[in-house]
Formats: sequence, C-alpha cells, structure tokens
Amino acid sequence: MDSSPTLKALLRVGLALVLALPLAAEGAKPPAPAARKGQLPPLIDRDKFFGNPEIAGAQLSPDGKWIAFLKPYRETRNIWVKKVGEPYAKGHLITADPKRPIPAFFWSRDGKQILFVQDRDGDENYNVYAVDPAAPAAAGKEVPEARNLTAAKGARAMIYAVPKADPDTIYVGLNDRDAAWHDVYKVKISTGERTLVRKNTERIAGWVFDKQANLRLALRTTDKGDTEILRVDPEGFTKVYECSIFESAAPINFHKDGKRVYLETNKGHRDLTELVLFDPATGKEEKLESDPKGRVDFGSALFSDLTDELIATTYQDDRTRIYWKDKAWEADFKRIQAKLPGREIGLASMTNDEQLVMVAAYSDQDPGSRYLFDRRTKKLSLEYVSREDLPRKDMVAMRPIRYKSSDGLEIPAYLSLPKGVPAKGLPLVVVPHGGPWARDAWGFNNLAQFLANRGYAVLQPNFRGSTGYGKKFLNAGNKQWGDLMQDDLTWGVKHLVAQGIADPKRVGIMGGSYGGYATLAGVAFTPDLYAAAVSIVGPSNLLTLLETIPPYWEAGRIVFHERMGNPNTPEGRKQLERQSPLNSAAKIHTPLMVIQGANDPRVKKAESDQIVIALRDRGFPVEYLCAPDEGHGFARPVNNQAMFAAAETFLAKYLKARHQEGGKPDVMKRLPEITVDPKTVVLAKKADAAAVGVPRPVAKPTAGTFTYAGTIAMGPRSMPISMVRTVKEEGGAWVVTDAAKLPGGEAVETTTMAQDSLVPLKRLVKQGAVTIELAYEGSKATGSMAMGGNARPFSIELGGGAYAEGSGSEDALACLPLADGYTTTFRNADLQRQKVQLKQLKVAGQEDLKVPAGSFKAWKVELTSAEGEPGTTTVWVDTATRKVLKTVATGPQMGGAVVTVELQN
Repeated sequence: MDSSPTLKALLRVGLALVLALPLAAEGAKPPAPAARKGQLPPLIDRDKFFGNPEIAGAQLSPDGKWIAFLKPYRETRNIWVKKVGEPYAKGHLITADPKRPIPAFFWSRDGKQILFVQDRDGDENYNVYAVDPAAPAAAGKEVPEARNLTAAKGARAMIYAVPKADPDTIYVGLNDRDAAWHDVYKVKISTGERTLVRKNTERIAGWVFDKQANLRLALRTTDKGDTEILRVDPEGFTKVYECSIFESAAPINFHKDGKRVYLETNKGHRDLTELVLFDPATGKEEKLESDPKGRVDFGSALFSDLTDELIATTYQDDRTRIYWKDKAWEADFKRIQAKLPGREIGLASMTNDEQLVMVAAYSDQDPGSRYLFDRRTKKLSLEYVSREDLPRKDMVAMRPIRYKSSDGLEIPAYLSLPKGVPAKGLPLVVVPHGGPWARDAWGFNNLAQFLANRGYAVLQPNFRGSTGYGKKFLNAGNKQWGDLMQDDLTWGVKHLVAQGIADPKRVGIMGGSYGGYATLAGVAFTPDLYAAAVSIVGPSNLLTLLETIPPYWEAGRIVFHERMGNPNTPEGRKQLERQSPLNSAAKIHTPLMVIQGANDPRVKKAESDQIVIALRDRGFPVEYLCAPDEGHGFARPVNNQAMFAAAETFLAKYLKARHQEGGKPDVMKRLPEITVDPKTVVLAKKADAAAVGVPRPVAKPTAGTFTYAGTIAMGPRSMPISMVRTVKEEGGAWVVTDAAKLPGGEAVETTTMAQDSLVPLKRLVKQGAVTIELAYEGSKATGSMAMGGNARPFSIELGGGAYAEGSGSEDALACLPLADGYTTTFRNADLQRQKVQLKQLKVAGQEDLKVPAGSFKAWKVELTSAEGEPGTTTVWVDTATRKVLKTVATGPQMGGAVVTVELQN
C-alpha cells in the first residue's frame, strides 16, 4: 500500500501462490513406497508451510507495556494483545474478522489505539480501522468496537503520515471523489473526525509530510512519464526536482533540520541508486552514500525516531548488507548477531525511548523467531518461534547463482536443491517473481522449501527488469515481456540442464501475477521446454491487461506504456499482440493449471477465463480454479492450502515427483468449491448484432445553440476544450453540428438524423487535413476518408439500422424513454476499426446536478460496450427539457484520457 505508484509498487505481488485440484477428502498419507527414492527427508505436511502460524507479527506498544500480535481466531488471523512478560496464551482478542485475515496493523503514536487495514474479498479497496485494546467488548460481541476511520465504500485508502508531533492524528488519501486520484484528509483517531487538507485536482500521485505534520512535498508523473517532485507552497506547487521516465527519485525522510530531505535517486549519470540530501528551497544536492561494493541499488535507511538521526543503511545484495552510522546501535546489533549467528536480524518495533526492541531473526532455513532485546541490560529473551513445528533440520539452503542469458547478460538468481539426494537429474520448477518490477531476496521462502521437500530443484531468477540491480538492468527489460525477459528464464533452465542438475524432461514453471504471465509465455513461446505449468493471476492478453488497470494507477499508465508497450500506436499494439500468450494458445501443448481470484482488481478474471476457453475449445486439457472470495493472490489459509494441495498433485503427475495426498477436512471440503469445470467458462456475453433493433425515441431534440466547456485530462495534464452545438430542423430532418476547439486544433462534425426516428442519415467530419463523409442506408454505412486530398472509400456492414451516431448521438439518446432501470442496445459504426460496434445504454437513476448553466434534476445515463470492451460514457440529461447537461467519457481509444464537458448556457 505504497503512497505513490512508483515502479516498485505498481505491480508488486507477494508471492502467495495458491494452487488447487480436486482430491479425496481424507487425512494426509505418507508417500507411497515408490516415492521413497534416495534419502529425501520425510514428507512434511503442507499445513506446516501454508497454514496459519500460531503467532505472527508481534509489535511492542510505544510505552513497552504491551505486545500486539496476530493469532488465528476461527481459523482467521486476527489481532490479540498481551502484557509484556506474559505468555502469549494469556493474550486477549481485539478483532474478530471470521473470514479475511488482518493484513497489517500498528500502534498509534500514543499507544491508545491499534490501527489496521482491511479490504473486501481481495478487492484492494482498503479502509483504515482503529480499535482501543483496553476497551471492553461491544454489546453482544467478543471484542471491542473497531471504528472505520475512512469509511470509503468502493474506494482505496492510503496512509501518508502518522505524525509524532500529533499522536492522535493520521493523514490519509481517499479516492472516493475521483477514483484515479487521492484527496488528502486529516483524521482524528480517537473520534474519527475527518478534515479535508487538500483536494487533489492537480493529479498528484504521492504526498510527503515533515516531522511536524506539515505537507511539504508532492510527487507527480508527467504526461511523458517523468517524475516531478514539487514543493508545496502556500500559493501552489513549485517543481524542485525531476527525472526521466527511465530514472527514479523518491523522498525517504526529512532531515532533523526540517529543511533538507533524504532522497534516493539514480538521475543522470548514475546507474545504481544513491542516497542524497536534497534541499527543496535551494535545489542543492549532497551525495551521502551508494553501495560501497558497487553492486546493487541503495536499499533502505533506518532512522532514530527519538533523535531523527540516520542510524543505518542497508543494501539488498545476494544477502542483506548493513552499514551502521551510530556506534551504540552498531554495538548492540553485533551483540545480537553474536547470539544468533547465521541469521538475518531485523528491528521489528521498539518503545518510544528506543530502549526495548522487538527483534526478528530468520535465515533461508528458518522462518524466524522474535526476541526482546533490552538495550539497558543487554538481555536478549525469546518471545516465540514462528512455525515451531516445521523441522528446521529438513529445510534447504537458498544459494545465490549467476548465469548468462541469450544475449550474454548476467542473470542473478537463487537455487534451492532438495536435501538427501545428489544434485543430478532432478525435476525442476522455475518460479518467476511477480512485478515484474520487483525482485526475489535471500531468506526463508515457504514455496521454495515446500517444493524442495517434494524433491524439486527450485530456480528463482531475478530476470532483467527486476529492481535493485541498477537502472541499466531494469531498463533492459523495457518492452521485453515474452522476449528477452523470457529468455532469462529459458537460459536459466539450460544452465541447470547443462550442469546436470535438472532433468530436461521434468521441468515445470509456476508463478503469480507477472510470474503467471511468464508461465503462460513459457508454454506458449517455448512449448517444448516445460512439462507442467501453473499460472496464478497471470495476464494472458497484454492489451486487455492495460485497458483494465485499476483507476488509482492512472498516474503510472504512461509508465506501463513505455516499459511494456504502447497500445495506442500501431507498432506498440502489434508488439503487445505478439507478446500476448492468448494469441499463441494454439502452440501450447504443456499441461496447464490456471488459478484466479474472482475479485482481482489488477489482473481481471477475464484474463484467466480467455486462456482457459482458448485451450478448451481446441480440445486441450486445462485445469482451472477460481476463488470467489479472493483477489490478486490468496489471503485465506483454507484457499491457499486447497490450491497448494492441487498444485503439488498436478506437478507430481507430470514431473514424476512425490506429493502429499489429501489434507485437512476443511481444506478438502473447500477444494471442489473453487474448482471450475472448463466446459462452464464463458466470457461476458456479447450482444448479437443481428438481434439488435433500433430504439424508438419518444421526444424530439431541443432546438437551439448550446455552449459546452470542459477538459481533456491525461495523467497529470489537463487541457481545456470548448464546443458550440447547434440543433435545428432543416429540410425535413434534424441537423446537429458540433464546432469544437481542441488541443490539437478545431474540429467540426455535422450529423443529419431522420425527423421522427432520429436514425442517422449522414455525417461529415472535418479536423485539420482529415475529412470523413459517411452515408447510412439500411444495414450499411458507406463513405470515404480523405487526408490531404487523397480519399479512400470504405464500407461497413452494420447488420441493421444504426442509432445515436456522431454529433447527434447525445441528443438522440436524450429522446429515448428514459426512466429508472431503462436499458437498450443499439448499433454504431466504428470508423477507426471500420466495423459495427454494439452499445448498451442504462439509466442509473436521477441526480441533482449543478453545471454552469444552472441546477437541474437529471437522468444519469451510462453508455458502455455491449461486447465487453473497455470504455464508458456517462451523459446527464435534464428531465424537464431533455437538454444534454454534462458528458464524461473514458476509453482506451483516448489513451486513458478523461473528457468532461458541461453546459454553459
């Protein structure tokens, strides 16, 4: 839930890969004797890898008296609280969500409240809640009341600041007014009182507060995709820093002097990201640090909340490296390290005086433990062991490796090999990470350990386009989905085969989000490489993926176009079509399992539906699971375990490895509930053009001359437009002319409609050097398109009469029998693609609307594709006069722009 759509945050996916297939509802069985080859460790129950941990995420209260932690309640992770020094069994429950695990929580600055976030069935529309851990249970409930501080239905809250200077306050962003942009609110935690701080009309993607809770900086992405850092002044914004679309810069923290800001940047000649101090008032930049070994990007900075001093920096190399700036902290860290050798050490939380610290310690073979470290006494005491019943002695090492790709680029990766058997001729599973602008890191990986326990070698490549290795490595992935990025996986397989580690006939691939795409691309573009594949929430069509990204990613749309491919250019569209696995589905002959969350806001369910249908329709076996209560990745443990049960059975079948049969009763009960018969999968039904009639109007257009004004908004850029519409009866017909002033010049369109039926008779469009003439007769539209005097004729078969075309479209719609719930479908001529398109009209109800022309009672009319294509137009029509009052239109053909016009007179 980053506060800005930075490259790291746009498509980052926690690889909670979730896989399923029907199995018998029975308890876990030991592997059959035939599976006991070599000296593999005993088969470990998958529940120990993916079930609920008994205790997780413990955090100290600011005063050091309490610990809040996650623990299952009715098989769902909820928040509990206990006193420091008490056993965790003494904890008391303070949230009781029976269905969806609490994803994140923290103490308020004063320790009086615990704040947490929650969405609905994976839709990622998070709200922020507060609960008083000392309050009694609410009437008729087991827990205190949790208050929704943001209360944004169908919107996504972002936490921007939790100021030390005002402990009863948080600053949040809400996109309830405009789905693409977050307004800034100050929220009083104790009462829920909410005050608007800044209405985001400037298309700001992120906001930065200083230590005194002053709004100081804003981040914006330009229409070219460049990043701007703006100083927030009383009179407006002042640009103080910028970098190109292929560079990055982000404020981290304000310096203790209150003037300068710590900034990570790779602007200009830098390849690796550096840490600098930047003065927004003067523009002066002072380099502080870059990787001393010159290998990776700057990682993170650790600050003292007590002194505001920088106390350490970290770098994510093959393993994490830490560089201390504070001698006292460094000495304490080394004491802890000496007591916990071979572990990665993290400071999870601490008291306000920074004398009592919750320490997290883990390794590649240990999911971790939590300790309390008293900096006064230097005592380190164990709090709990995570997944204590998981046998550490049977876990495997995660080894960093390097290999060359097809073009010679060196690819960093991690390799996990099963214990007890020679590293020769092993079945291999390639697990590409999500993002793709992210990376895998060293540490305990549940999926890798689970697969290694089943006998697989596991390869986790940080392919080009992964973050952390410098901008050259990142930018080497631009427009390379399915091409060189896929080669990086293929050459990883070849490397392990050449070393004799992997059996070339037993190679599988499994990944989520981008990793799911890479899985589909692997079986579509290298069909002979893989013997089994599991795609989790993976996009199959890059064009539809880009057309349906969430509105709150609007600031990053141009970044997607530059890094993936631009669907609005002929060459970009052709590239994306070629790179879409769906268009090469006929080449797939690898057994495939597809996994989807029905509520995924990033990779829509249709992405999985369409690849399943494509394989089913050619008679190729494909297995499909779809959870109705999940989104982009699976959060509910019962869903997770059910799908991993299916996945290991699926992989074992085709890669000839061992697996666990059956599982817990609730998991085995859930499995068939989320299993989908491919025969039943259908895409959104498209209307049949031959069955569509012509709507009948019940009124006549309102004659007159009407002035409209508004904007075309794309990314952070908003451009004014204006239009004069003339509606008149002439020669036994209605003639509607729009004369518009647009950013690209003036345009005039005239549409002639039949007097009674309002069906279009002809259209004339003139814009610059382009002239389009069109005549409608029966079920055909014929005309010509001329550019610079060279006319090209065309003909469009409509399958019946058209309605609501061109400049007369909105007035024709306004004359239909509008009423609550009224719907109708009609034909349009798509001039760009020169084919018929079907439109669906629906009246969403009445609204009180205020525009420059006055206040009106209006019908809200929504216009969408009847064929499931993206894009919407909303028209507000005066209920009394049927005047068109306002129009808002969006669509991929406009490059993601939003066009808004309102009646002025």
